[in-house]
Amino acid sequence: MNIEQLAAPGVQKLTAYDPGYDPETIRQMLGLPRMVELGSNENGYGPSATVREALQARDFSDLIRYPDAGARRLRAAIAQRWNVDPAAITLGNGSHELLVLIAETFVAPGDEVVFSQHGFAVFKLAAIGSGGVPIEVPALPRSGAQPLGADPIGFANALSPRTKLVYLANPNNPTGTWWRRDALAEFLQRVPHSAVVVIDEAYREYVDESEVPDGLTLSDIHPHLIVTRTFSKAHGLASLRTGYAISSPRLAAVLERTRLTFNVNLYAQVAATLAMADTAHVERVRAANASERAWLSAQLRALGLFVFPSQGNFVLVDFERPAKPIEDAMLRRGVILRPMGGYGLPTCLRITVGLRDENETLLAALRIVLAERA
Repeated sequence: MNIEQLAAPGVQKLTAYDPGYDPETIRQMLGLPRMVELGSNENGYGPSATVREALQARDFSDLIRYPDAGARRLRAAIAQRWNVDPAAITLGNGSHELLVLIAETFVAPGDEVVFSQHGFAVFKLAAIGSGGVPIEVPALPRSGAQPLGADPIGFANALSPRTKLVYLANPNNPTGTWWRRDALAEFLQRVPHSAVVVIDEAYREYVDESEVPDGLTLSDIHPHLIVTRTFSKAHGLASLRTGYAISSPRLAAVLERTRLTFNVNLYAQVAATLAMADTAHVERVRAANASERAWLSAQLRALGLFVFPSQGNFVLVDFERPAKPIEDAMLRRGVILRPMGGYGLPTCLRITVGLRDENETLLAALRIVLAERA
C-alpha cells in the first residue's frame, strides 16, 4: 500500500505550506556575514518595551508548569481592548492555526469553501485538508484601483447552498489590497446564515486608509462572522506564535471543542497580554511603517517596477519577467525576498517593508541585479 493512502482523503491532496527561508541556515550556506530578511513580513521595530522588560525579568522557574489553559488574563486584555465578551475569544498558536481550526471545526467533506485567487495560501490548504471543495474566486484585473484584489461581485456569485465557509483577508496577503466598507457590508448581507465567514485581519494594525473597515464593526451583519488577528506582525511577537479570533460566544464555544489544550504557552500569554495594552507602541509602529512603505514604494517605482498599493507592512512588486532569477540573485547578495510563484504570480516578489537601513540595502542590491539583467 502507498503510505499516502493511509492519510485522510483531504490530506492526500495537500502540499505542505511553504514558510519561506530560514535566514541563519541560508547565511551559513552562502557564507555571508548578514542576511536582510524581507520575506516574512516580520516587524523590524520589535515588540513593546514593556514586553521586553517583563520577559527579561523572569527567572523561568515556572518552566515546569503548564500555562493557564484558558489564558484568562490574555482573554481579558483582548476583551477590554476591543470591548467584547471574553467568551467570544478563541486563542491560537498564531492566527494560522485558527484559520485551519475553523475549517476543521465547521467544514465537512463536500462542503464548499470560498476564497480569492491570490489570497493567503492557508485558505486553500485548510479547505482541502478538511475535505472541503475549494472555490477560488478570480481576482480583479491588474489595471484597476485594487489590482489583483478580491472581486466582491465574484465572491457573491460564488455563493451556493453548499457554501459552508468563506475566507477573505482585509488587507490581503500577498497583494496588499483591501475590501472597502460598503462592498464588504453588502457582501456579508448576501452570505447565507448556514455559512461561516472569516475576515483575516493579520495586518489590521498597519491600516491607515479610512475606507478599510474594522471587521469587528460588521459583526451585526452576519451572525457567524469570525475576525482573526495576530500578535506576530505589528506587535512584534512572531516567535511566540499567538493569535486570536473574535466571534459570537456561541460560535467560539464550538471552536473550543476542537482547540488544542495549552496551544498558547505561558510566556506567549504574558507577552501578548502586555502587548495588547501598549497601544502607543502599536501606533508608533503603524506610523513608521506607513511612512517607510510610501518611501520604499516610490523608490521601487523609480526603478520602473510596478508596485501594488498596500495596506500591510509589505509591498508586492511585479518585475514583468520571471522573478525567480532576481530572487536568487538577491539571495546571493544577502537579501531574502518572498517568491510568489506558488500564488500564481511568477513575475512578482513580495517585499517586507523593513527599517530604513534594510530598505536601502535592498535597493542597492536590486539596482545591481536589475542592471545585470537589463
